[in-house]
Amino acid sequence: MTGSHKSIETKHCEERASFFGDLARLGALSRRGFMKVAGASAGIAAAKGLITPQSFQLVEVAQAQETGAPSFTFAYISDSHLYTRDVNDRFIRSAVKAVEDVNALDPQPDFVLFGGDLAQLGKKEELDLGLQILKGLKAPLKIMVGEHDWFLDMGEHWRTLFGAPQYSFDHKGVHFVTLMSVQEKDFWTAHGMSPAERMQTVAGLDNGLQSRFEVGSEGRAWLKNDLAKIDKKTPIVVFSHSPLYKYYRNWNFWTDDAEEVQALLSGFDTVTVIHGHTHQMLLNRIGNINFYGLLSTAWPWPYAPEGLPKLTVQMNRADPFNAFDGCGDGRMDVLTSGMVDKVYNLWNRNPVTIRSSYLVSGGEKHRPPATALASY
Repeated sequence: MTGSHKSIETKHCEERASFFGDLARLGALSRRGFMKVAGASAGIAAAKGLITPQSFQLVEVAQAQETGAPSFTFAYISDSHLYTRDVNDRFIRSAVKAVEDVNALDPQPDFVLFGGDLAQLGKKEELDLGLQILKGLKAPLKIMVGEHDWFLDMGEHWRTLFGAPQYSFDHKGVHFVTLMSVQEKDFWTAHGMSPAERMQTVAGLDNGLQSRFEVGSEGRAWLKNDLAKIDKKTPIVVFSHSPLYKYYRNWNFWTDDAEEVQALLSGFDTVTVIHGHTHQMLLNRIGNINFYGLLSTAWPWPYAPEGLPKLTVQMNRADPFNAFDGCGDGRMDVLTSGMVDKVYNLWNRNPVTIRSSYLVSGGEKHRPPATALASY
């Protein structure tokens, strides 16, 4: 990893008491209740297996840097799918672990991206809990919305916490765009669905009632206007919860208007798309665009039976008896060239680095080692 890791557990024993104290002040979560979930101290938690040691200490699977020195770094946490504490506390522990992983990085990233699906059923209590956990981050937070955050109240509470679901910003010569990519055409009115039924339908993914995800005409118009003022040589990084291509329609690993969005990005020299939703190492390149899927902190998804991009380096299958296996967080090193080297911090495994040169070369350069076990 970039920089050194000094006395991680010692450093975090001091921080954890303050962080847990803030978290415990959330109305739905008593201090006693939360300590029971997360462990009264780092030592007790590790001994009980509630929070595993910081896996960013492991040696990366990587080769010498050939694509330029990092200009800056950002980290990510994604797809926590939080229920309220009384329903499921395991996902809470995983989200806390991810915050600790990122806070242990030295030097700290320039910012942290949360990749969407903070909540599971879009409830106010779930989103509030997620925000309280993310407030424990040292670095500034950037966030995008997922379908699980949105379709209970059509984003009403999410907006009160995080603002507009589409926005852009510039950082050290790179233009970042956050897209709301999980719009759906109205399927609920004709079926007389309640908000809870609409949310359950969208969360189900593999049903014939809902439409496929899309950025939508308004979102594409917003993107076109946003990019109109950007020089074509400026590196572009797009955050999108759904993949901005068509992977597997039956699970809605899919964006219906992906080609139209790709066309808006096609004129730029360097474009990287970072997406959540799929809960797996997922790699693709279409035209000038490199695509990277994010890991989940909640659970890993199996690979789809068809449509898997050929450049994807598949994860080993997850151990069903290990709640952390196949899950994780990670880091993006944005190079001086504007390209991105991606570190997948798979918990309980060695981190895996995917170089931008691997995607740009069509898999000819810097291919990471193959998995030891058959994937799904």
